Amino acid sequence: MIWLLLAAEAAQVSPNLATMTPEQKAAQLQSSAPADPAAGLPAYDWWSEGLHGIARNGYATVFPQAIGMAATWDAPLVKRIGDVVATEARAKFNAQPVGADRKIYEGLTIWSPNINIFRDPRWGRGQETYGEDPYLTGRLGVAFVTGLQGPDPAHPKVIATPKHFAVHSGPEAGRDSFDVDPSPQDLEATYLPAFRMTVTEGKAQSLMCAYNAILGVPACANAPLMIDRLRRAWGFTGFTVSDCDAVANVHMFHHYRLDAAGAAAASLKGGTDLNCGTTYAALPEALKRGLVTQQEIDTALGRALSARRALGIAYGATSPWSRISPKEVGTPDHHAVALEAARKAIVLLKNEGNRLPLKAGTRIALIGADADDVGVLQGNYHGTAITPVTPLEGLRRQFGTANVRYAQGSLLADGAPVLVPETALRANGAAGLQADYFAAPGFAGQPVVSRLERTIDHDTNRAPPAPGLGAQWSARWTGALVPPGAGSYRLVIDAPACWKYCKSHDAARLWIDGKPLAEGEIKKGQIDVPFTSDGRAVSFQLELDHVSDDSGVRLMWLPPAEPLIAEAVAAAKASDVVVVSVGLSPDLEGEALSISVPGFVGGDRTDIALPFAQQRLIAALKATGKPLVLVLTSGSAVALDPNDADAILAAWYPGESGGTAIAETLAGRNNPSGRLPVTFYARTTDLPAFVDYGMKERTYRYFTGTPAWGFGHGLSYTRFGYTAPVSTLRVAAGQPATVRVRVANTGPRDGEEVVQAYLVPTVKPVGGMTSPVLQRQLVGFTRIAIAKGKSREAAFTLDPRSLSLVAHDGTRTVEPGSYRLFVGGGQPDTAPGAWIDLTITGTRQELPK
Repeated sequence: MIWLLLAAEAAQVSPNLATMTPEQKAAQLQSSAPADPAAGLPAYDWWSEGLHGIARNGYATVFPQAIGMAATWDAPLVKRIGDVVATEARAKFNAQPVGADRKIYEGLTIWSPNINIFRDPRWGRGQETYGEDPYLTGRLGVAFVTGLQGPDPAHPKVIATPKHFAVHSGPEAGRDSFDVDPSPQDLEATYLPAFRMTVTEGKAQSLMCAYNAILGVPACANAPLMIDRLRRAWGFTGFTVSDCDAVANVHMFHHYRLDAAGAAAASLKGGTDLNCGTTYAALPEALKRGLVTQQEIDTALGRALSARRALGIAYGATSPWSRISPKEVGTPDHHAVALEAARKAIVLLKNEGNRLPLKAGTRIALIGADADDVGVLQGNYHGTAITPVTPLEGLRRQFGTANVRYAQGSLLADGAPVLVPETALRANGAAGLQADYFAAPGFAGQPVVSRLERTIDHDTNRAPPAPGLGAQWSARWTGALVPPGAGSYRLVIDAPACWKYCKSHDAARLWIDGKPLAEGEIKKGQIDVPFTSDGRAVSFQLELDHVSDDSGVRLMWLPPAEPLIAEAVAAAKASDVVVVSVGLSPDLEGEALSISVPGFVGGDRTDIALPFAQQRLIAALKATGKPLVLVLTSGSAVALDPNDADAILAAWYPGESGGTAIAETLAGRNNPSGRLPVTFYARTTDLPAFVDYGMKERTYRYFTGTPAWGFGHGLSYTRFGYTAPVSTLRVAAGQPATVRVRVANTGPRDGEEVVQAYLVPTVKPVGGMTSPVLQRQLVGFTRIAIAKGKSREAAFTLDPRSLSLVAHDGTRTVEPGSYRLFVGGGQPDTAPGAWIDLTITGTRQELPK
């Protein structure tokens, strides 16, 4: 009966749907759906990204990476970010007629948020998540989904797609065939809650299944997960989509079926409506072989076409959001939200002797490869920032150019190239190169734009690097290369290669000291050029013909270590304080990367410590005796030595305004208020095996060791105190509990506090259902602004699900017994707060899945 209703719903989109052949229907169930005029369907590519801003489709507002958004602990802000992302998606969509032949990433079905649990800091894609806690992840996931979709479920602004369902968090190298064997307890207590929340509360209208298998069944063909749990238990009524090529993986890597027809049938019957990829082209063959029925195909197609009609992506369909102007991209209001998010995401980990904030007029040595790299602002799955501000630019604006000395100092990791810095480039007596842009490949005519560029660091993904340029252009950079000292160098021309609809690649030519050293197409995304320097300045010229969809150009290098460290030490000695921009980059951690250097492989990490190249740099800078401030930019936790610096900030991948937010925080214009969404472990050996998906000794909820900094940690330039009006609380099993505390700002500055509530079982409840390794669990949080000398009340209503525990068999129950509630600025015993004794009485209430 359900399929009949869905088929009827689909028929409302087009009266000719009933005449579609199996081949036509299968084509509409693949990510790049062709136009079908007889069925009333324009061409549509279902694949669009909006993790922290519209991605891979030209200029857009770029917010902090998702892990940075999580560090704000600000659900209303995350909802506003989702709304901006949806507005910019609509603005770009509305710039073309509904029937336009759109490319990938130009649609309204946004494959975000990523709400997988960041169970292990070695996972390179953990930066895309909201951290390690299911409650925090769920609350922020609901906020982002509702921000994206808007207030009217019948007319969504865009459709959100929580991913990857489920139990997916690395390793990247084995993701296509990995089989996860989670316990029923871990599945229910850790891996599923955020998905449940985004479906039941956020009303997400789409959901993406994962690459991995669960208990031997590929996630995208897993009917107990995709149908029984998602649709029947949670009441999901939207459409599902596979991760890209995950349906093909069903037979190619999982070997769960013998061929494409078998994999397509298993996935469709297992609950996957849309195939990102082309394997559903085999559905007609599966239909002929009796592996799938016409009713099952029509059910999936009905869901997909209902979504298109709701979005207004079908002939005759309309949307109230079609009135959004194409100019609503990168507006001042949108930039303001990005700056607010970058400010709130910064976590002050340490501030010994109140080293921060720095006074005006302080002479600063800014050291580090991450200090002037646009890619480090943007993270992965990003758009092209219109006016990105790196930390170097931010500090110069805040403290004055004359007060900021910059040196690169080191590589991020031995063997991994970094940007050639402005200090190694000269043109007309200034730092950088002369850049001339031409309107077409081949350098014909006069330059359209001529300007000085400090570095060659361009993200050109559907975004020309200068006004007046179209889809194809050419550029020439000239000047001098000024190595910091003698030695063996390697220059790398990096042009991230397009892979979809790409028939050719950009071409480059390089001359150093008048000698041609490279020429040709950048087929694999990089051209590597070794050269030996005697330390003198030499002439430099690079030419690029941009003729493809390749998405950028960067000039990078691998210099010898000693000259870089010498430059950094000299800058430190001439300054009052040293700010070291340490950390990682999207070149080291990310999705399925082709990298293998010490500490990193395939996008994942093998060691969570700061890479040795940066450890050597810090040791040399400490030896100068100058005060040290570390600013960590990364997408994951890094095992820093707390003794390495007087003050330490975590800024994540902070988005387009990251440099401004960092500088304002160092200067005290922004009082840091972020909190860690992940545990910062002290060392890699504190972690279980990366491939072990069991939660024992993982995350703050189960870890029994001592971290460097715990989940929820974050300092301020002011102080907060807590008092609770009651010290005991009784609640009947299955009923909500309301908790109140008063928070006072007792310090010298206005500030914002993130108030956190943790449930701590003190005795084993009746029935023996408590996990023996559960330490505590977050059950509530809120962010409040308090002026100095003032106080405010924070209140939480804890629902029965927040007060429940999960048994070894996966049953979730509210158990009678004694508990303690801690409400404070971090975890119990690590931050100021108030304790409340909680007693749950009455018969236990088993909650639904």
